[in-house]
Amino acid sequence: MFVVASIAVLVTMTLALIRAMLGPTVFDRVLALNMFGTKTVLLICVVGFMTERTDFLDLALLYSLMNFIGMVALLRFSQFGNFGHSETEGQS
Repeated sequence: MFVVASIAVLVTMTLALIRAMLGPTVFDRVLALNMFGTKTVLLICVVGFMTERTDFLDLALLYSLMNFIGMVALLRFSQFGNFGHSETEGQS
């Protein structure tokens, strides 16, 4: 049962990578990469359950937080062109 779930997650991860490469816009690519990260967290949880190692859940939680921060940074960079403050914020 869990092997089938792992294979299904791997198939959806492959489809997400294909969408990330072929996506017509930047936002399609970002959404595909976000989905890939979410499916990676799910795969880590399934593998942890199959091997009966509960520490994989901690790794999955850490990876999900890193995925969230990375997506926020990527969207900020795609919108503003840099990670710092804009030029008009510092001038009064």
